[in-house]
Amino acid sequence: MLKLFLPDEYVKSIFEIQPKDLIEKGIKGIITDLDNTLVAWNEAHANDRVHQWFKDMEDHGIAVTIISNNKKDRVELFSTPLKRPFVYQAKKPLKRSFVKAAKMMNLERHEVVVIGDQVMTDVLGGNRAGFPTILVVPIVETDDKITKFNRRIERIILHKLEKQGLLKWEK
Repeated sequence: MLKLFLPDEYVKSIFEIQPKDLIEKGIKGIITDLDNTLVAWNEAHANDRVHQWFKDMEDHGIAVTIISNNKKDRVELFSTPLKRPFVYQAKKPLKRSFVKAAKMMNLERHEVVVIGDQVMTDVLGGNRAGFPTILVVPIVETDDKITKFNRRIERIILHKLEKQGLLKWEK
């Protein structure tokens, strides 16, 4: 049961995720969370560095779809300037939206990686749906109200994974 919460990889930020490394693993697409993964949860738009990361992925033929439990207006406001498809009100960790995002890119599950900052939504959902997963350190330590509850449970899970030697996580 605990292994459903275990990411395949963990990095400090999306900027450590390079197109060449993904291509070597046969990855052709990314399903990425928005809040606290790409930008802080209370930032409306992508900064220059995030724009460049998306461009680097595109230049290497890697499709990117944004997936969020947030409302349409929030996700659309962020995604439209990037010209990226998105799934809003995804109800992560349910599998349906992850599968939908992969279908939007016309890719198979083994060709897509899920990236996110939450074990309880991104990693669990991606793992349950059969995708490889990458956990990133949240951009900011503050969270929206609903996420604060998830973070408490997440700390317990991360501690257990670390205690078993399965994960070394940033404090």
